[in-house]
Amino acid sequence: MSTWHWAASPCDGTRLFYSDDDHGDVRSPVVLCDGIGCDGYVWRYLRRSVAPRRVLHTHYRGHGRSQPPRDLARVAITDLADDVAAVLDDARVSRAVLVGHSMGVQVSLETWHRHRDRVAGLVLVCGAPSHPLRTFRGVRTLEDLLPAIERLIVRAPRLVNGVNRALLPTKLALAIAGRVEINRALVQPDDFMPYLEGLARMDVRVFLAMLAAAGQHSSEPWLGEIDVPVLVVAGGRDGFTPPERSRQMAASIPNSSFLEVPDGSHTAPIERPLEIDRAVLDFLSGIQ
Repeated sequence: MSTWHWAASPCDGTRLFYSDDDHGDVRSPVVLCDGIGCDGYVWRYLRRSVAPRRVLHTHYRGHGRSQPPRDLARVAITDLADDVAAVLDDARVSRAVLVGHSMGVQVSLETWHRHRDRVAGLVLVCGAPSHPLRTFRGVRTLEDLLPAIERLIVRAPRLVNGVNRALLPTKLALAIAGRVEINRALVQPDDFMPYLEGLARMDVRVFLAMLAAAGQHSSEPWLGEIDVPVLVVAGGRDGFTPPERSRQMAASIPNSSFLEVPDGSHTAPIERPLEIDRAVLDFLSGIQ
C-alpha cells in the first residue's frame, strides 16, 4: 500500500513530499534518492522489484510535490542529506538502505557521512562521489560555463521557465536526448517522458543553484571509512558519469561490489532493468 506524506526540513522548514510503499516487511526499508531534476522516473522498474520490502521515495526541495526551498541558498548536498534524515524521522525508520542515482549518489554518500547510524547499506547508480561537473561528457566544460549560464538565466527566469515548459516535454526533446545520451534502442519513450515533464515543471533557478552546489561537493576524503555494504553500478556508455569514475569510487570503498552494464547510459536502470534489479535484489538479500 502506497501512502503520501510530508516532512519538514530541519534547515529551513521546507515541506518535503515522500511516498511510502509499506507492505509490512520488517527488513530495513529502501530509500530512493533521485538525480537532479528528477522525481522518480528512473525507479519505475526497481521500485516494483524490491517489493515486498518497504520503499520510501522523497522528492528533493524544489522537485515534484515538495515545496521550493524557502532559502535558495539551502540547496547543498548536505542540506539534501539532512532532508533524507528528516524523512526517515517522519516515517519512523531507524535504518534504511539508500539507493541513489546520479546526484542521488552524492546525497546517499553524504547521508551516510552525516547520519551513519541511519544507513544500513548503499546502492550507488551512475553517479560520482565528487565534482560531477568536472567529468561531464569527459571534460570540465560545464563546470567552466555554469557561472555564465547562471548570470544569463537570472536576468529572465520566468521566460526560461516558460520556454522549458513548452519545449522539454516533447518528442523533439526526446529525440535530442537520444542523440546526446540515452540509449534509444533500449529506452521506451513512456519511461523517459516523465523525466522531461518533471524537469519542465522545475524552476530553473533552483536547478542551477543545486547543480552548482553539487559541482562543489566531494565525498572522496572519507570513502575509505564507509563500513556498510555497498553496491556500485555503472553504465558502460554513460556520458554524464563516465564509468571509470564509478569504478574508481568502488575501488575506494572497502569491500564494495561493482557492476558495469556495458550498453547502459546514464539512464541504465530503465534500459537494463532486469540486470540491474537482479543485482540490487542479490545485494539486498544480505541486509536485514
